[in-house]
Amino acid sequence: MNFLRKLFNISTESSNEKLIKKQPVNLSLDDSFVHHFINNGGKFLYSTKIDEVIYNLKHIIAENKWKEISCNDIDLLKLTKDIPVTIHEKLNNTNPVFTSCEHLIANSGEILFSSNQLGSQKLSQLSDDFIVYATTSQLVKNIGEGLTGIKMNFKGNIPTNISSIKNYSISNSEDDILEFNRNSKNLYLLLFEDL
Repeated sequence: MNFLRKLFNISTESSNEKLIKKQPVNLSLDDSFVHHFINNGGKFLYSTKIDEVIYNLKHIIAENKWKEISCNDIDLLKLTKDIPVTIHEKLNNTNPVFTSCEHLIANSGEILFSSNQLGSQKLSQLSDDFIVYATTSQLVKNIGEGLTGIKMNFKGNIPTNISSIKNYSISNSEDDILEFNRNSKNLYLLLFEDL
């Protein structure tokens, strides 16, 4: 009988089970972000102490056998002082990028950047490998809240070059003509609990 049900695609779900599946799921901002981020191929490490952030950063660099990284953030450079890696303060397309971000977008799993992190370079001009340091206080519901947050945080001097990364798996297929997203990155997120 199971064979016939599968063959004719007869559902054995009760009406209550169908109703439950149709119910909207309301996740907290952090749960929603993590859900979308992981579904988009992202990798993240959660930390509650700055020592854990440094430990995780060291292991990401060692696991990938990176000898050099790019980092133009003075505060983040302090985290790398005990890690055996050469640091380039100018971002380029050959070395993995270690940077911060503006916001984490919960409803899509995107990471929002601006000229504060990227300077005048476009994401597509940078390395395929990113390590992003962010805090839980940077979580916002959607892109609109992220842009409003940037506007509020930098009232007199709004940064330019605002862009985001949403896809965290690199597609090397040249045959895929539907691949329009040039901002795909192999991305590690070091998420620090600051609330």
